[in-house]
Amino acid sequence: MSSSLRPGPSRWRRAASIVLAAAWTRPETATPPSRPPPAEGFRLLLLQRSPHQGFMPGAHVFPGGVLDAADRSADWLGLFAPHHGPPDFGLGPAPFSQAAFPSLPHTGDSNADNTRALPEDVAFRICAVREAFEEAGVLLLRPRSSPPGPAPGPGLALEPPPGLAAWRARVRRDPRHFLRLCAHLDCTPDIWALHNWSAWLTPFSRSATRRFDTAFFLCCLREPPPVYPDLAEVVGYQWSSPSEATESFLSKEIWLAPPQFYEVRRLANFASFSDLHKFCLGRALEGLERWLPIILVTADGMVHLLPGDELYLEDSDFLENLMSTEKKTEEIMKEGKQFHRIVIHNRHLYDIHVTVQSKHKHVYPKNSVVSKSHL
Repeated sequence: MSSSLRPGPSRWRRAASIVLAAAWTRPETATPPSRPPPAEGFRLLLLQRSPHQGFMPGAHVFPGGVLDAADRSADWLGLFAPHHGPPDFGLGPAPFSQAAFPSLPHTGDSNADNTRALPEDVAFRICAVREAFEEAGVLLLRPRSSPPGPAPGPGLALEPPPGLAAWRARVRRDPRHFLRLCAHLDCTPDIWALHNWSAWLTPFSRSATRRFDTAFFLCCLREPPPVYPDLAEVVGYQWSSPSEATESFLSKEIWLAPPQFYEVRRLANFASFSDLHKFCLGRALEGLERWLPIILVTADGMVHLLPGDELYLEDSDFLENLMSTEKKTEEIMKEGKQFHRIVIHNRHLYDIHVTVQSKHKHVYPKNSVVSKSHL
C-alpha cells in the first residue's frame, strides 16, 4: 500500500503532550482523607479545556500543545551548557519511530541552522515542559548546577516563582520568554524526566481540518505539584487514577477523546507508582510506535482501527477519508478475530478490544468492554 500523502484539506501540526503521573499516598493524619488512595497508587493530571476552544472543547486532556520555533532554537544550547549538549544532551540514543505509515510532508518549521538546531527529541520535550507551565503553572525544571544525566528516581516540580502570572502571560504571548524564564531561574527544562510513551495522529473528520502529529511523554513525580489553570485555554483540572478517570468518563462527569481514553486504560496495567516508573526506565531505548487511527463508520456507531487490527489498511486514501459499512458494530465484531480497536457506542461509551501482542516492550490496554446496561 502507498504511504505518501495525497493532497487534502488537512493542515498537520506537530505537537507534544505530557502525561504527569504523581505518587499518591494516604495522609498521615488522624482525620480520614476525603478521597482514599487510588488502587493504582498514582494519579494522572487531567486538564479541562475551555468549552470555547475550537479543538476538543470541554475535553479533559493531558497538558500539551503545538511545537513552536522557540522550542527548537539554538539559543537553548547556552543554557544546557556545560553539562549537556549535542548530540544527545544526555538522553542517550533517540528511539526511532516504528511506523512508516503515514508519511507526512515536512512542515517547514525546522531551524535553518541545522548544525546548531536542537534534536527533535529535545525540542519536543521542551515544548511539553513549556505547555505544562503555560496551561497548568507546573514547572518541570531542574537547576543548572544539578549533576549531569538523569536523576536516579522520580522527580519533583519546581516551586512556582514569584510573579508566576506575569511570567506565564509573557510566555503565552511569546514562547521565547520560556527560555528567558529558565535563565532567570538558572534552570533547564527537565527533559531527562520525560520518557517516550507514544505518538498519535489526529484521524480524519469531516468537521475539522486541524490535525496534529503529537508525541506523548510520561513523567513520574514523587508528589503532585500545585496546579494553576490559566483560565483561558484551561478552566479546571483534576488528579485521577486510571480507574477513577474511567469511572468519571462513564458517568459523564468528564469527556475523554479516544486517544486519551486509550492511554488511561493502558496506564491501568500498572498496580503501583514504582512499577510504572521502573517500566519507563526499562524501555528507555526502545522504539516509539506512531499511530494514525482509521475510522470505520458502522450502521449504529463508529470504530477507531489501530495498527495490527485485521481491518486496518495502510493506505494513504484514508488520510482524508473514512471507511464505512452498512453493517452494525456487533456484526463487525462477530466477524473478526484480530483486534486492535476502540469501539465508539456514543460520546461516553467506548470499548477497547485488543487481541494483538504489544511491541517493543510496551503494553497495550486490556480489553475494556462496557456492560449492556450502559447501552
